[in-house]
Amino acid sequence: MARLAQTAGLTDIQREILSTVRDFVDKEIIPVATELEHRDEYPQEIVDGLKELGLFGLMIPEEYGGLGESLLTYALCVEEIARGWMSVSGIINTHFIVAYMLKQHGTQEQKDHFLPRMALGEVRGAFSMSEPALGSDVSAITSKAVRDGDDYVLNGQKMWLTNGGTSTLVAVLVKSDEGHPEGTAAHKSMTTFLVEKEPGFGEVRPGLTIPGKIDKMGYKGVDTTELIMDGLRVPANRVLGGTTGRGFYQMMDGVEVGRVNVAARGCGVAQRAFELGVSYAQQRHTFGKQIAQHQAIQFKLAEMATKVEAAHAMMVNAARKKDSGERNDLEAGMAKYLASEYCKEVVEDAFRIHGGYGFSKEYEIERLYREAPMLLIGEGTAEIQKMIIGRRLLEEYRLQG
Repeated sequence: MARLAQTAGLTDIQREILSTVRDFVDKEIIPVATELEHRDEYPQEIVDGLKELGLFGLMIPEEYGGLGESLLTYALCVEEIARGWMSVSGIINTHFIVAYMLKQHGTQEQKDHFLPRMALGEVRGAFSMSEPALGSDVSAITSKAVRDGDDYVLNGQKMWLTNGGTSTLVAVLVKSDEGHPEGTAAHKSMTTFLVEKEPGFGEVRPGLTIPGKIDKMGYKGVDTTELIMDGLRVPANRVLGGTTGRGFYQMMDGVEVGRVNVAARGCGVAQRAFELGVSYAQQRHTFGKQIAQHQAIQFKLAEMATKVEAAHAMMVNAARKKDSGERNDLEAGMAKYLASEYCKEVVEDAFRIHGGYGFSKEYEIERLYREAPMLLIGEGTAEIQKMIIGRRLLEEYRLQG
């Protein structure tokens, strides 16, 4: 039987890349993922392997030393990696969002300075919008930048920074009133700063502190942190794109890529949960036969597989729409919403198929059961996605006259 979630119309190069990533996942990630996750240990050997494969430069243009591949190729690679261990896909996700934002919005000097080293994985990216007192309400951020000569001075506290400790470059969104008179809409007075730092925790450069890892229910291994700016001085040439007031739009462009990524993660986790469920259903016997032979379990497997296929199709559509240069916030929102919800449901069904053993840390499904909920809130909750979808539908179907 063919694997679920196949993608039509791929080039030979795309198929070769995916085959290489799939082999790496099967040999280097799946055998060690659960053990590393239970220890909340950063997967350095896996990350080094991703560097050797060139995955940190997957979407970076060839002129900067990357592979110059599409968002679709990246999303399909993320799907494979998340199938092995979702945390690893998180390690590369924020890196790619920052690289994408630099490629799309950076000055030539910024691209020349950062992208070649990002392609090699020598510079590792993270991005930061959220704050302790807000979630998806980006317009309510309070972190602020004030011009002081050739520098800006940044103050404020950011939250939920993936790769906060291991990254060396953070794209930070703050308010900046310079050149924006009082009364300017909040989203028009925000600026993205490219903040370079040392990896690690504590004070990683003067005025910038990464307090430590946030202890989480799942999504372990990857470091999730706060970021505290207290008199942090950033040169004016580190304003993304060189002009203040464009940060909100730059970040939203990056988040669209991120939502495709989260959809791909949901597809990968769901696919792994299906694999575990269909395998266990053929090993466990009750009432004299495999539980896979019971109609109730077959119905469950059928529903799971259909959800895997549907989520994958929507994710691929969203990626291809973005690659075409068209607006894809509707497709990305739909894909993220459906894939994350279906992932939760498929994982829970696989958990139920495992019975009591699903509650044991010896079985991989226990880890997936703790990982899936993060996808329900990452890159915007289901409610936020539905707001985006609803507004876009009203734009498309607005009555005339």
